[in-house]
Amino acid sequence: MRFARPLAMFTAVAGLFPASAMAQEIYGGVYAHAVDTPFTFATNEGGVDVQAGFRFAEIDALGGMQPYVFGSANLSGDTNFAGVGVGWKAEIGQVYLRPGVGLVVHDAPSLRVDPVTGFRTDLGSRVLFEPELALGVDLSDRWSVEASWVHISNARLFNRDQNPGIDTMGLRVNYRM
Repeated sequence: MRFARPLAMFTAVAGLFPASAMAQEIYGGVYAHAVDTPFTFATNEGGVDVQAGFRFAEIDALGGMQPYVFGSANLSGDTNFAGVGVGWKAEIGQVYLRPGVGLVVHDAPSLRVDPVTGFRTDLGSRVLFEPELALGVDLSDRWSVEASWVHISNARLFNRDQNPGIDTMGLRVNYRM
């Protein structure tokens, strides 16, 4: 089954966290896959992603940042990925901004070339950087909703020749435990 690999990646990444680390928030959402932005080049991918994750308790030593673990499955059979990172929530009343940065592993082809242009469209490395940004609103003490952008790329650190990257944009719902 196509989703066996992303599920295995998500489980492996989640296993990096100790059992005593309790999830403080769970989230899930639906995203447009491979959105054309100034940060990416065409990968000839598309479709819809379903993303889900956990945010752990804030770490005071990191200025209140929250570690997170998440996975993203593409429903069209394109690139799936799973990762870990840290995020921070800047609140102004019920509205907030949530930047984050992490690392992901993905299952895209290790070599892919656009047949028309001859340009490489693979992601250049199995491990990629994952900056993200969300604008959210608290609906209650437990529920919030966010418009979210998640970017994955190698930042040309692992492969100087190319860096197409993939941007996903969508909505996610958060539930605080």
